[in-house]
Amino acid sequence: MLADQYFLIAHEDRTGRSRLHPRATGLGLAAALLGELILEGRIGISDGDLLILDRHPPTDALAHDVLDLLIAQPQHRDVRIWLAFLSQDSAIRVGERLSRLGAVEPVTRRRMFSPTETLYMPNSAAQRNAAAWAPARLANLLVRGIGMNISDRVLIGLVAATGLTRHVLYDFEAHRHAFQSVSSAVGSLPSDLRELVEYTEASVGSVVTVGRR
Repeated sequence: MLADQYFLIAHEDRTGRSRLHPRATGLGLAAALLGELILEGRIGISDGDLLILDRHPPTDALAHDVLDLLIAQPQHRDVRIWLAFLSQDSAIRVGERLSRLGAVEPVTRRRMFSPTETLYMPNSAAQRNAAAWAPARLANLLVRGIGMNISDRVLIGLVAATGLTRHVLYDFEAHRHAFQSVSSAVGSLPSDLRELVEYTEASVGSVVTVGRR
């Protein structure tokens, strides 16, 4: 699913650590979770407002939980509010979903003078290969100019919006022309998904700006 693919790209397959500032990763994952619901026709976005289109629960448990949250808080419709709220635990929730699928394993680490942390990381060779394939597959689509489905175009948009492009297109010379495909892929998205990408980029930008003060 969209958020699963984003998670694998956003985390190092050898250490399980985020490649970005954790708050930026959380925002990217929050956007991906909303994107899953848009792709399923459960919600939409118009002028920054989140709209409930279909209250029927999705089959995926996490998507079901997110939709229930949106339905239970009708007074909150600002996409930026939901990005900020969902970002608080999106890494844990998507990590747990991937763990249930057998794609990663939870690893708890104890640190001196700090709380313990749980990382969701691929431990077996098969899991590491699958994690490494997530950015490689996306790069292959961009480099070869292969027709991309809408989910991949949203994924590319969120990768770009959160600053992960260099971890997908890591060789500037070899991937030079592929960078141009990123903007065209995002530009071809339906308006609500374009808005999702734009608000994600703005939210990440705010996080980075605050962090530098």
